[in-house]
Amino acid sequence: MLTVFIVCLFGLIALNVPICFGLLITAAVMMTLSGGSNYAVIVQNMMRGVDSFSIMAVPFFMLAGEVMNEGGISKRIVRFASSLLGHLRGSLGYVSVLTGMLFAGVSGSALADTAAVGSVLYPMMKENGYNEEKSIDLICAAGTIGPIIPPSIPFILYGVMGSVSIVALFEAGFVPGVLIGIALGLVWRFHVKKSNYVSTQKFSWKEVASATADAIWSLMLPVIIMGGILTGVATPTESAVVACVYAIIISFFVYKELTLKAMPRILLAAAKSTATVFMVIGSATAVAYFISTAKIPSMMASALLGVSDNKYVIILLINVMLLIVGCVMDLTPALLILTPILLPIIVELGLDPVWFGVIITMNLCIGLLTPPVGTVLYVGCGISKKSIGQLSKPMMPYILAMIAVLLLCSYFPDIVTFVPDLFS
Repeated sequence: MLTVFIVCLFGLIALNVPICFGLLITAAVMMTLSGGSNYAVIVQNMMRGVDSFSIMAVPFFMLAGEVMNEGGISKRIVRFASSLLGHLRGSLGYVSVLTGMLFAGVSGSALADTAAVGSVLYPMMKENGYNEEKSIDLICAAGTIGPIIPPSIPFILYGVMGSVSIVALFEAGFVPGVLIGIALGLVWRFHVKKSNYVSTQKFSWKEVASATADAIWSLMLPVIIMGGILTGVATPTESAVVACVYAIIISFFVYKELTLKAMPRILLAAAKSTATVFMVIGSATAVAYFISTAKIPSMMASALLGVSDNKYVIILLINVMLLIVGCVMDLTPALLILTPILLPIIVELGLDPVWFGVIITMNLCIGLLTPPVGTVLYVGCGISKKSIGQLSKPMMPYILAMIAVLLLCSYFPDIVTFVPDLFS
């Protein structure tokens, strides 16, 4: 059954069958070969997968991201970051990283963050004579912090699939996300040292005060989201609803850049993204049911333990496998498929499921930057009008920096669990 699962799913992906239909066909084949014939079981499991209060946070965070990009929130966050770092040599690179981290506290989507930051900052970097490939690659790498610093759509999906506390996952993402930002900033610093970049402005407390005052309503958005979750006042889903309402109010009545005419387009974009994610969630849940009944997780555990009984070796093997899968499969389907397979192994080894949720997400976020499937890299191609080949090689230092942080968090789990332990 493990062979059937792998050959069927990846064979369909190779034939360019949409991932949700590939999952459904794989589920049907696994059920048929196991002697079943009641295809209603597949539909029932699809409905079970999306019938969750926690998953309702996904469409609201997506809508909040769309409103944020349209309503002037994005450019104000960029201006705020620039007021703090604009005096540094090669400052726009550091601004890209800081802005990516600030955006991560709002939308939870790597694609949305990359598109928003890139559309504002890349033209500025190009105009100031920055290396175009290095610049857009940095923006893309910073965009992948979005699913790690809370709120995070992948954390919500992992939490639902694995019955893991979403609040604890959100808390666990803080430190790794900040470490990735620091690592990317260090890589950019080495690049700046070999370049003749100049600072775009002088540091001015007056400009900092002005930019902060202009952006204060935008900066309150992540505070409201995470404040409600961490204090227990609101669940992640309720915080997502509050984020949507707040973003719409300040975009309409404070910044006055969002119009009623734009709302149908924004709602349609959020609905399309949500429908895609929900279809994959339902399909992956159906496959997960047959994966479980076929005892594939125990087979995988036996295979890994057959290689070594050292948990550190197994962690390395899992990381390598996830990095490879991330190259050929997008984050959401990979997360939904692999969670029911790998999580039982993690539990059997006595490792923390919350820690693993961060590790699997970090691995698959790196995959967003690698061809042939790296969706964030394709967003960078669209913004910069560069080919995938032009952006792939300059991306390597950023990927290596992210892998270094991944290994650090893998072998020193207290880095990840420190904040959840503190709050608990």
